[in-house]
Amino acid sequence: MKPTILTTLLLAAGLACASAAHAGTTLIRDVRVFDGAVAREHRSVLVRDGAIVDADYAGEVPAGARVVSGAGRTLLPGLIDAHVHAFQHLDLPLMFGVTTQVDMFTGVSVMQAVTRDMAAGRNGSRADLFSAGTLITAPGGHGTEFTLPIPTLEKGADVQAFVDARIAEGSHFIKVVMEEGFGEHHFKSLDLATVKAVIDAAHKRGKMAVVHISTLQNARAALEAGADGLAHLFPGTAIAPQDVDGLVRLAKSHGAFVIPTFSVLESVAGIKPRDLLDDPGVTGLLDKDERTTLEVGYGQTPAPARLTAPRIVTAALREAGVPLLAGTDAGNPGTQYGASLHHELASLVDAGLSPAEALAAATSVPAAVFKLGKRGRIAAGYKADLVLVQGNPLQDIGATRRIVEVWKDGASVEALRQQQRRQVAQEAVPRTSPAPALPPDGRISLIKDGRLASPFGVGWMPSDDSVAGGASRVKLATQASEGQAVVTVEASVKAGFFYPWAGLAFLPGAAAPGAIGEADLGAVRAIRFRVRGDGKTYQLTMASRGMRIPRTVNFTAGTQWEEVAIPFSAFAGVDPAAVTMIGFNAGPQPGDYRFEIADVRLLDR
Repeated sequence: MKPTILTTLLLAAGLACASAAHAGTTLIRDVRVFDGAVAREHRSVLVRDGAIVDADYAGEVPAGARVVSGAGRTLLPGLIDAHVHAFQHLDLPLMFGVTTQVDMFTGVSVMQAVTRDMAAGRNGSRADLFSAGTLITAPGGHGTEFTLPIPTLEKGADVQAFVDARIAEGSHFIKVVMEEGFGEHHFKSLDLATVKAVIDAAHKRGKMAVVHISTLQNARAALEAGADGLAHLFPGTAIAPQDVDGLVRLAKSHGAFVIPTFSVLESVAGIKPRDLLDDPGVTGLLDKDERTTLEVGYGQTPAPARLTAPRIVTAALREAGVPLLAGTDAGNPGTQYGASLHHELASLVDAGLSPAEALAAATSVPAAVFKLGKRGRIAAGYKADLVLVQGNPLQDIGATRRIVEVWKDGASVEALRQQQRRQVAQEAVPRTSPAPALPPDGRISLIKDGRLASPFGVGWMPSDDSVAGGASRVKLATQASEGQAVVTVEASVKAGFFYPWAGLAFLPGAAAPGAIGEADLGAVRAIRFRVRGDGKTYQLTMASRGMRIPRTVNFTAGTQWEEVAIPFSAFAGVDPAAVTMIGFNAGPQPGDYRFEIADVRLLDR
């Protein structure tokens, strides 16, 4: 069944994708095998019904088996990204051989849905997910700025009950936040006593506690409080030897692990992942929106010196034998699911790990640390999540990007990878979208036979997250006032979807079966409208071809009619020549909303 226009445009949890091929019997013959710890030459690996039967098979080719040549190639366990925020693109990691993601904060509904699919054996077309669910932070703390309504831990609250509620939601482990912010970004943070209470409450229930930190002081405090691991290292242009030694001793003595997350630290430092962006094998699997997220990082001016401290600390942790895990913090600007893990591996090698150690940090080490079961190794009885690459990543870590084939639960996902390539290639084909004739006054909200109409395109329609399984709803009413259409939008926004919304959408393109209509609005410079309402903040959204998440600009609906004008240039990343949707939305905070929109115009000046 093809997705509806609104589902395709607005669904932030990712695109529906085809199922992976049926798992049967596969023999990967005469291949170099990195088993999660060491490399072994000239091995043959037999896979049957989703599991590795023999990692050193020497028998005849089984009847009906598919034989894959391993000459000049290396077979790796399915890669594990130990730090993501998996709120979208759940299929994308597989394109790059990442078969498992450890999630540090996502919507509970996303976590629960993937967990159900994994338990039922129907997650073959997406990466597996082990999630912290809702992170534990203070009111106004880091994690609350992303507009997703979440419970927060008040000082003096029942910490055990709060932790138990997260576990009841399905959290695989507990994520705690110690973050005061930096620069112009300041957050309220849990105090140390509360952080220790959260860690103790998690341990009481047999759950690990991972702590988000961004400073040396908080890293030390978290380890002293009993944290099982640190979700980041911290930027810095220098670090004293005694501070390095003290931190490493703490981590070692407490048996803690560390996820440096160079990918996001580099984004903050204004360093772009050129190895990915300049590799056609990578970019050929990323659509425009996905490439933009990877290219546009946090920092605008390169400041490589800020990576000095995390590199020194990583090298010292490695020397001391502290477990290091490869994690990207994907979901943030400057990163991308799946692709960024290959950059993370290279960054770990640059920081002092051997290629074999970096590969272990993305396979066997996170599998053991997070107790992910029989994955992360190539051995009999283990899950047949596998990646075949051309060349030898034990000599050149960049070889992990040269993927030949990926298997998830023993089934090849090459058909999905080819489908992704075709979609990306098709997006790059120049299209001549019709440029609609704008009315002389630019008005696109018209009244016709008592109904809301438009001079071109599919026109106006209600929009809410019910198309994505959410519980939000919207009701529209149109009336004529002084010859103009006035639309009353009554929205009920409810939690349950990662980014709940409800509102009014305008589709400027012509209807086309199975396709997204788009329109060339390149001549438009601004959108202007009149609005009044309940005094709340709303979002004007816009999307163009290839975008999965619309760009947003806020506006306020005051109690009196006001005119709002917003330039098209405010919607970064939107291609004006291929606009697919313009929306006026309530959300994402749950609640009841009411506003009126009138006299919507697209202006060429």
